[in-house]
Amino acid sequence: MKIGILTSGGDCPGLNAVIRGAVLKGTQIYNREFVGFRDGWRGVVDGDIMPLERKDIQGIGKQGGTILGTSRTNPFEGDGGPERIRENMERLGIDSLIAIGGEGTLAAAKRLTDAGIKIVGVPKTVDNDLSATDYTFGFDTATQIATDAMDRLRTTGDSHGRCMVAEVMGRHVGWIALHSGMAAGAHAILIPEQKTSIEQICEWVKSVMDRKRAPLVVVAEGFKLDTMDDAHSERGLDAFGRPRLGGIGDILSQEIEARLGIETRSTTLGHIQRGGTPTSYDRVLATRYGMAAVDSVIHGRWGRMVSLSGTTITHVAFEDALGKLNMVPQSRYDEAAILFG
Repeated sequence: MKIGILTSGGDCPGLNAVIRGAVLKGTQIYNREFVGFRDGWRGVVDGDIMPLERKDIQGIGKQGGTILGTSRTNPFEGDGGPERIRENMERLGIDSLIAIGGEGTLAAAKRLTDAGIKIVGVPKTVDNDLSATDYTFGFDTATQIATDAMDRLRTTGDSHGRCMVAEVMGRHVGWIALHSGMAAGAHAILIPEQKTSIEQICEWVKSVMDRKRAPLVVVAEGFKLDTMDDAHSERGLDAFGRPRLGGIGDILSQEIEARLGIETRSTTLGHIQRGGTPTSYDRVLATRYGMAAVDSVIHGRWGRMVSLSGTTITHVAFEDALGKLNMVPQSRYDEAAILFG
């Protein structure tokens, strides 16, 4: 019987390294066969597979994206559901699945596991928002990309004496904003965990301008002003019913310019943070995750996700992985706030 691998949800650097680690260990140590499902849960529902032999994964560890393709397909909608997926797996000779994805993917994997399908999860999210693991692969790369972009924004901001607002990813948590903002020397870091007033933001910006510097404000896409009930969203819902966020940086830049009379520009990094080659840290972490996922399959640890605890790879139940978000603690934000203004 074969092991099926799928990558679902948003892509991120390191997915191919997980696939490579799983296939290499699975074929060389356990003598198991692998296939990949194309385009995440869509491939599982449609029975659309591709071979994953050693020749198919050569050299992919350093590549961004995913050779399997991905989508935000909900496996319970349309023609999907546990029975359809079970029938496809039996027809294709697939015994179990390794599902690589974030919160939405793992929530779907839990429902399917509860229905009797054998699944092991691998945590993937650039937001680093899963509480059951210390780090998710893709986060380090996204943070480095955001830091590099902010370094560039600071030079053009300094040249023109402008305030620059950089919007980064972070739906529910502000880890990318916090780490990249601290690394780039941002003068204000705005994250979903900390509602902040526009007056406070303007106070930080004015303090920087008074010192003859060009302010840099970093904001996570899920940030809310203290006058907002929900994060800013103008693009409807995704397949899992979640708002597509984005645009808070534009709102803040308009407010800052209107209130202070300072020329302000906003840049949304968006999917740039998901693209390109993974950092060495993410390549190693992703490879270890892939190898550990195969171990979990061999030992029958169904309904569990591999995770990082300190420097050790372990595993946790899906329900624990999905129980709560990995929020930025107050102490970490207070550290960064010393640098504001």
